[in-house]
Amino acid sequence: MAALLFLAFVVILLPLALLLLLFLIVRPKPVNIPIKNRHVFITGGSSGIGLAMARQAAKEGAHVSILARSCQKLEEAKQSILLETGIEVATFAADVTDFEAVQMAVTEAGPIDVLVVNQGVFMPGEFESQSLDELKFMIDVNVMGSIHMIRAALPLMKKRKNGGPASIALVSSQAGQVGIYGYTGYSASKYALRGIAEALQQEVIGDDIHVSLIFPPDTETPGFEEEMRRRPQLTNIIAASSGAMKPNEVARKALNGIKSGSFIIPCNFEGLLLSIATAGLSPQRSVLMAFVEVVTAGLLRFAGLCFQWNWYGNIESWHAQRKSKLPTKL
Repeated sequence: MAALLFLAFVVILLPLALLLLLFLIVRPKPVNIPIKNRHVFITGGSSGIGLAMARQAAKEGAHVSILARSCQKLEEAKQSILLETGIEVATFAADVTDFEAVQMAVTEAGPIDVLVVNQGVFMPGEFESQSLDELKFMIDVNVMGSIHMIRAALPLMKKRKNGGPASIALVSSQAGQVGIYGYTGYSASKYALRGIAEALQQEVIGDDIHVSLIFPPDTETPGFEEEMRRRPQLTNIIAASSGAMKPNEVARKALNGIKSGSFIIPCNFEGLLLSIATAGLSPQRSVLMAFVEVVTAGLLRFAGLCFQWNWYGNIESWHAQRKSKLPTKL
């Protein structure tokens, strides 16, 4: 009898007690962020994930603005959205590394309810072989470009007159959750977005602005094939088990996450596991997800160590094979 009571305590009462505790302490609280009839501004909106998100937001009744560097690509994106949805989006040509140009575009566009900071460049390669110009370019576009967009948009977002919760969503990458061979510069730029997002959420929560961090895997964007060709051989070996997603799939997951106010937005099952494993001190609105994170933390850490064992095994084998092919010195 005592054993049954103890088992019931462990199996039923402890989880319920943990759920109750999490309900009391989880912050920020859950929120719903509507996008219908609201201004959604998307950078990098002329192709790939950004274009797919613009198309999806337009279908859901949002007033959409897209920003990119190329006027021609913006016009092509505008026409493709109009053809598919019957809705005309606003376009703005600006380089996100130029703060003044970004500020002019945002001022012309007007107050933003949902800002999606999506622009990004990806140049894979071993750190030692990459030029400093390439590494700096990734930092400038992926990090400073994001800072420029948020700095330009935030004052007007705080003054928005229509009320209701607003959102700032940054598109990171699964390479912003775990470092991968050949992604050193890119991972640095995407890891930085997490620090920005975590600190920014604390600063803007009082203005009913909610920050999201989107972690897509490899996505079949226009530049994906070229990126694959540039990836080092070891990168392809390590990342062989990860499949690529379609932009429309990522856009749907991302917008659903933004509307639910989720801080971390994974895009597939592998991304969900990775997000749980790397939750750390990030905010979590969902009591259920907080429960999963607490309960599975140790197990997923073990799984992570298994992945690292496999990756480093591949690296050791690759180097051993390469050394075996070198000419022997007499």
